[in-house]
Amino acid sequence: MKSISPSWDPYLAEELTLPYMQQLADFLATEPLTCPPASMRFEAFQQTPFDQVKVVILGQDPYHGPGQAHGLSFSVPPGIKVPPSLRNIYRELHDDLGIKPADHGDLTSWAKQGVLLLNTTLTVAAGKAASHQKRGWEPFTDQVIRTLNHNREHLVFMLWGSASQAKGKDIDPSRHLILDAPHPSPLSAYRGFFGCHHFSKANHWLQAHDMEPIHWQLPDIAPAHFQQTLHFS
Repeated sequence: MKSISPSWDPYLAEELTLPYMQQLADFLATEPLTCPPASMRFEAFQQTPFDQVKVVILGQDPYHGPGQAHGLSFSVPPGIKVPPSLRNIYRELHDDLGIKPADHGDLTSWAKQGVLLLNTTLTVAAGKAASHQKRGWEPFTDQVIRTLNHNREHLVFMLWGSASQAKGKDIDPSRHLILDAPHPSPLSAYRGFFGCHHFSKANHWLQAHDMEPIHWQLPDIAPAHFQQTLHFS
């Protein structure tokens, strides 16, 4: 495995050399169509340096459709249609903080503010959901969570869905804020994701611990011919 990023290397570089990660690298070398591209597998770590993490939003697998995955959980590049789960995230943002839905699905501006957009599994075969589960990513992302838990203070962990919530065992609730909710997918969002108010709760926590809140409003960056109008009913 290649270096993850300079800021994370002191904490995770050794992990990348362990046998299970070497086995994962060998497996990925046999997978010709993997999402996201190899150059973006660790994009979340590149965009959010270790010492700048304030919030962790933990998803499950990357998107597996053409052009969707770019290494940030729930995010898609400009020009790609906003996926249903992200539409539901925008709906909750609107209901929670009155934030208008963005005209695109690129969450990079959150990442640059300290929101680590992490999936429990960092790759997937194109067109095959959950196809890279139990290949080695889960122990690695467990270690990411443990590292943040032990080496940082007063973080916010948003754990959406059962796969993400299983990571909660490695988080000390006396040091960090843990926010659980069902996954925002259309199949489960109505079971408690809507109305969870995680975004306002996160900002209240950050401000209470003398940190800048996250500016959740995304910039309008998509070209006009890709813009979408999202309506909530």
